Amino acid sequence: MPTLFDPLQLGAITAPNRIFMAPLTRARATRDHVPTALQADYYAQRAGAGLIISEATGISREGLGWPFAPGLWTPEQTEAWKPVTEAVHKAGGRIVAQLWHMGRIVHSSFLGGAQPVSASATTAPGQAHTYDGKQPYDEARPLALAEIPRLLDDYRTAAANAIEAAFDGVQLHAANGYLIDQFLRDNSNFRSDAYGGSIENRIRLLDEVTRAIVDVVGADRTGVRLSPNGDVQGANDSNPQALFTAAAAALSEIGIAFLEMREPQGDSSFRPNEVPPIAPAIREVFDGVLVLNSDFTPESAAQTVESGLADAIAFGRPFIANPDLPARIAHDLPLAKPEVATFYSQGPEGYTDYPVAETEAA
Repeated sequence: MPTLFDPLQLGAITAPNRIFMAPLTRARATRDHVPTALQADYYAQRAGAGLIISEATGISREGLGWPFAPGLWTPEQTEAWKPVTEAVHKAGGRIVAQLWHMGRIVHSSFLGGAQPVSASATTAPGQAHTYDGKQPYDEARPLALAEIPRLLDDYRTAAANAIEAAFDGVQLHAANGYLIDQFLRDNSNFRSDAYGGSIENRIRLLDEVTRAIVDVVGADRTGVRLSPNGDVQGANDSNPQALFTAAAAALSEIGIAFLEMREPQGDSSFRPNEVPPIAPAIREVFDGVLVLNSDFTPESAAQTVESGLADAIAFGRPFIANPDLPARIAHDLPLAKPEVATFYSQGPEGYTDYPVAETEAA
């Protein structure tokens, strides 16, 4: 039986263990979405992960609506990522860039007053995080058919920039109610063209974007993230098992290196799972490496990998307060708890100042 500490091959990437770092938005880039030296320290501290999946990183100005989040669409952003990947590699780690288009979750203030885009003319519930505090979301306009080639090019450019910045690969963010997820789910996609209606049509954009990325970086350096777990930021589906097994089967046909799924375990206080677990059905149709995420404990992670339900587990919040998480799990050491108040602040506090276990012991 495999353990959390067995190596794992993800296409062209060799992970020395199966404790992955999940993507975590931390808001430490500049207002122009340029990575900073602080991010190099943060990721290098966590290089003991089998694989680091970077924080969600915008593919275009249109697609990024989170204050101080990084991007990968300009030369300046690309150059600024290079010290980050270099620091991770020097520390013995591997890191892939998560490519992000937020769709209707982008507030118009990030777009000079223009409308955000989505599958259909819908409005996300709640309020957007902006540089001027929380504001109601805007109604999105439907992405026009004529704009889809441009969107595919934006993904290709960001993927190429990720490789230029020496990332080991990329992950397509197709989860959590963002643009691709808005196309996938039937309560946010009301289109009547080739991208709406049937499940086959609603997974079309996911398929096309994934293939566009694969054309640039190769299937062996491409991963995808899905979240088949009920309502996320207002995006939901009436038949999630049918939808997400079809999506996973399509991704398996493309031959991507890994599929990561956010599927909360048990009684999640963060984002609860509103539907029965879909991972077992996806395991049946997806032939590549399957990674599960959200609310795992070291014990449940070990059991899940040993059972064969997943090949690896991606930990999010535990990696915030435990930069040496794999070592702590290996030695059965207690885990520190993260400080929620500093999740999205701009300085080192609550970011690079969490000690490793050896420091605490000393």
